[in-house]
Amino acid sequence: QVQLVESGGGLVQAGGSLRLSCAASGLTFSDYRMAWFRQAPGKEREFVTAISGSGINTYYADSVKGRFTISRDNARNTVYLQMNSLKPEDTALYYCATKSGLPSTTAIAFRSWGQGTQVTVSS
Repeated sequence: QVQLVESGGGLVQAGGSLRLSCAASGLTFSDYRMAWFRQAPGKEREFVTAISGSGINTYYADSVKGRFTISRDNARNTVYLQMNSLKPEDTALYYCATKSGLPSTTAIAFRSWGQGTQVTVSS
C-alpha cells in the first residue's frame, strides 16, 4: 500500500522560504511521477509542480515558476518542494501525490495522496 507523508509546512512571512518534504513507501519510487498540489479554503485543489521518475523532467504552474523548485532523492524515496519568495496567496494545504504513466497536471489522474501540510504566509 502506497503511503505518502508530507512535512515541513509552517508559518512564514511574505518573502520568506520553506522546504516541504514528502516521504514515500510501498512503491518502487523511481517508477513514479511525483507532484505537489495545493488547496486554499473555498478553492479547488490546484496543480503546483511535478517531476518525472528520473528527476530529469519538471513541470510548474505559471504562478510558481521562478520561485518554487521540485526535486527528488530516489535513494531516500523522498520528493522536495523548495519554496522561495513566498506570497500570501501561496497560503494553502499542500499535498504530495503520485502517479505512473504519462505526465498530468490534473488531480484526478494521481492515484495516491498524502494527508497534506499547511503553509501559511503572512503579509
